[in-house]
Amino acid sequence: MNDSTQVTVSRVHDESGVYVRVSTIGRDGTRPFVLVPGIGVSSTYFERLAPNLNEFGPVHALDLPGFGGVPHPDHALSIRQYADLVGLVVDRLGLDDPILVGHSMGSQVVVDLAARRPEFSTLVLIGPVINPAERRIGLQAIRFLQSSIHEPNRVKILAISAYVLCGFKWFSHILPKMMHFPIERALPHIVADTLVIRGEFDAVAPRDWIARVGELLPSSRLWEIPGAAHSVMYAHAEEVAKLCVEHARQPFDGDEGRELHHAENEGHDEWHDFAPSVGDVVKVIRSRIRQVVGVVGRDDALIAEAKTEHAEAMEDARRRRQGDEKKSDAPID
Repeated sequence: MNDSTQVTVSRVHDESGVYVRVSTIGRDGTRPFVLVPGIGVSSTYFERLAPNLNEFGPVHALDLPGFGGVPHPDHALSIRQYADLVGLVVDRLGLDDPILVGHSMGSQVVVDLAARRPEFSTLVLIGPVINPAERRIGLQAIRFLQSSIHEPNRVKILAISAYVLCGFKWFSHILPKMMHFPIERALPHIVADTLVIRGEFDAVAPRDWIARVGELLPSSRLWEIPGAAHSVMYAHAEEVAKLCVEHARQPFDGDEGRELHHAENEGHDEWHDFAPSVGDVVKVIRSRIRQVVGVVGRDDALIAEAKTEHAEAMEDARRRRQGDEKKSDAPID
């Protein structure tokens, strides 16, 4: 076990006893990342992105109240209340100007927080929602299904298990909060340099809406990943991590928000190169089972062990893939 794969799990409580579960990987680096997932899902959605970001700084992936097995209060939380909890995590962990990363509804959360706290200088929005022109639950359900067709099966399995854990009741309470949050009003108040990423087949965050996001943000950079869908940070974790790190390292030279950049991967899906060994698969399955047991039993130590085991298996598979690539690129005598 090493720092690049060891995961620790902690809790940050507010004054009412509501808490956020924080899964942290890495300790050293230039700047920390704070990852906020979307509605119904958990920090597991970032399990491939976080290790790739870890080379730049420690990564803190959050499970918000009501999601990922974290208990929720009796009343539905608003986007503003979720944003305040994320701000509390940043303050309690003593993070100095972390890079805030939000996916889907998580983008609303970090936008609301950054719009009120100008000390945050760097923001990443992945598949930001909701497109104001399509602010109807039925239409958004169609867009989600259109996007899910292009998601890897692993993402679909993660989504289904996460929604089951979240429960229909809590999901239905939070959905209207997400649908009606006026993200378009908050975007102009953000002073942070903001990277916006969408997948080519992301019907939830369509290209024209992302262009509008770039226009509304005072300082923005827009990227589209070919071949990806709404959960672009999972199947294309390495590419998204590269964009995030480059964004953090390179200050803006004026606003770039009117230009949509396209990653040159020709629709390449990283899962095509992902070939875990039998041992890796066994470790991943075992870690999944242990993680579910830990979540149900609210055993943070067990969750941390399971997440660490999963990270080790993924890292072993990655190194094996890189070794195979080097061999294939080596000159033949």
